[in-house]
Amino acid sequence: MKKATIVRTVLLLIVIINMILKASGKQIINVDESQVYEVVELLISLAIIIVSWWKNNSFTENAQKADEYLAELRRLEKEEREEGQGNG
Repeated sequence: MKKATIVRTVLLLIVIINMILKASGKQIINVDESQVYEVVELLISLAIIIVSWWKNNSFTENAQKADEYLAELRRLEKEEREEGQGNG
């Protein structure tokens, strides 16, 4: 999804919320497109940071061996599935 699509969606939501606030006699939300771009960019950056942090980055030798073992298990599982499909 493009950043511009997200910004337009957020702006649409703000317009809808402002319509409801105005109809209720409340103070509306005053934002401009550049502010929304900044917030969306910040949220995307935070999401990237969190995903990068959360992802398993194997630094130790044991963690690297575990990654190799997992890759081998996945390879064997894939081979078994492919063999099972060939016999069907």
